[in-house]
Amino acid sequence: MTPLTRNQIAWRAAQDLADGAYVNLGLGLPVLAANYAPPGREIMFHSENGIVGVGPVAQGSAADPDFVDAGSNKVTLAQGAALVDSAQAFAMIRGGHIDVTMLGGFQVSASGDLANWDAEIPNKGPLVGGAVDLAVGAKSVWVTMAHLTRDGAPRLVESCRYKVTGIGVVDRIYTDLAVIERNENGFLVREMIAGMSREELLGRTDAPLAFADDCGVLCAPDGI
Repeated sequence: MTPLTRNQIAWRAAQDLADGAYVNLGLGLPVLAANYAPPGREIMFHSENGIVGVGPVAQGSAADPDFVDAGSNKVTLAQGAALVDSAQAFAMIRGGHIDVTMLGGFQVSASGDLANWDAEIPNKGPLVGGAVDLAVGAKSVWVTMAHLTRDGAPRLVESCRYKVTGIGVVDRIYTDLAVIERNENGFLVREMIAGMSREELLGRTDAPLAFADDCGVLCAPDGI
């Protein structure tokens, strides 16, 4: 039983993005998804600092310090990309023009509440950024995160114990162990990594889980 890496989580989430979608990528793990847009699909990755059409992370001579995403990673520009100011980038978010936002998370509750910031984290302070705008402004909210904390505590919970970013906003969760849909009944498991039993996944989750009749195997390419 081998959990997915961060890049594999990002790859798996990117495979579900629809052709023609405008997709915001949050800081951390979500920004990796720009490297894995499915071939043949035109996806415009949006960065809240003012890029519409973020390409893969820049490598070598392609790195330009003028082209960075919201996490200060040097990026390339996709064909047809536009550079705008932050006000216009947030107008897209607040105006409902973002189809999907991928955000990191500390916790997601069974009712779809998202907690992905905390003013009490030592040496970091309040870093909510644009997450509140994205959680309520995007048409769909997907969370990419490790299934457990570094201390082994579940991140999928009955109710959030961190400050809540958005109430009832999460539609899908992609972790290193499973792909999970959140609906009016709670968490529905769509895929699990090979070798993991339902009982083992339940033991790593602090909320009830239902399993889809066609629940499949969660897999991603090796070496990414």
